[in-house]
Amino acid sequence: MKYLKPFQYKDTWLAFFVLGIIMLNYPFLVIFNKTTPVFGIPLLYLYFLIGWPFSIFVIFLFSRHIFSAHKGSDEQDLRDESGEEE
Repeated sequence: MKYLKPFQYKDTWLAFFVLGIIMLNYPFLVIFNKTTPVFGIPLLYLYFLIGWPFSIFVIFLFSRHIFSAHKGSDEQDLRDESGEEE
């Protein structure tokens, strides 16, 4: 599996931050600020109730990927140092 390099992680975190700012900025808030309720919930509230946890979940998955990649590389480094073969 191909893993990102450390500088690419920084770029990805920056992209998550920018997307979060965009989600909470003028165009999206105006789009979802309608009086039409969906399942009895105003659309803007529904946007926050679904969009915010979804963005947190995506960041959580990315963090788990980073941790597993880092953990795997540590185990590989230990095997390389000890001279063990797979």
